[in-house]
Amino acid sequence: MPEESATPDLVELWQQWGDAAARGDLDTAMSMFATDSVWEVRPLGVTLSGREAIRGFAESWLADYEEYEHAMLEGRDLGNGVVFAVERQDARLRGSPGTIHEQWAITVEWNARTIVRVTAMRNIDEARAAAERLAELRG
Repeated sequence: MPEESATPDLVELWQQWGDAAARGDLDTAMSMFATDSVWEVRPLGVTLSGREAIRGFAESWLADYEEYEHAMLEGRDLGNGVVFAVERQDARLRGSPGTIHEQWAITVEWNARTIVRVTAMRNIDEARAAAERLAELRG
């Protein structure tokens, strides 16, 4: 029987979070967050503090869509508990025939297997550079 790694695959854990959220399983998704975690959505000027606030935002976000798909285009463990991901969201708003295609740059800060902070940005290059600096600072 293979032994489980002492170091979790944080990119895989983030993918599991995205899969759970996309299928509307917010109980599973939110179980990965610390109770005092923070989610910052810079393009919207939104900073959410605490698991319940993040869950409420996610519920509201997903409720706006009749169809919603999520894909990780890039995922990198930068070390020191920092994951950088580029994600694509393909969705259709309720009552709308058109679809939305968005890309987001996501930086996820972990404490072991628990998410403590997520920062979402639109500028992928800027976000990648910021995530790399963060990983160095946490080292």
